[in-house]
Amino acid sequence: MAIHHALSGELIDVRPLGGKLAATTTRTLYKSEHLEVFRMILPAGKAMPAHRVDGEVTVQCLEGCIAFTADKVQTMRAGDLVCLAGGVLHALEAIEDASVLVTVLLHGA
Repeated sequence: MAIHHALSGELIDVRPLGGKLAATTTRTLYKSEHLEVFRMILPAGKAMPAHRVDGEVTVQCLEGCIAFTADKVQTMRAGDLVCLAGGVLHALEAIEDASVLVTVLLHGA
């Protein structure tokens, strides 16, 4: 069965998961030719190794706490948002169980 991605104009719930966080997995919420939006779930201690993305990226901590590294390490908590230019090396590591909203500008935009 295909995983549902929201359609243009469809409402997407990105509120904190609370007690459901531990049982949830990372999932793409919306994807088009030029844009991808996904909720990344990072259990405490889990890391996303350093990597680059061609397009611009936003990372918003929805809940929990992460260490976000790009030039320097910054602690992100619920409500914090960081924007990156394309090609910037960055990494994430969960300090606490965390839910992060990631938006990526894809090729061709």
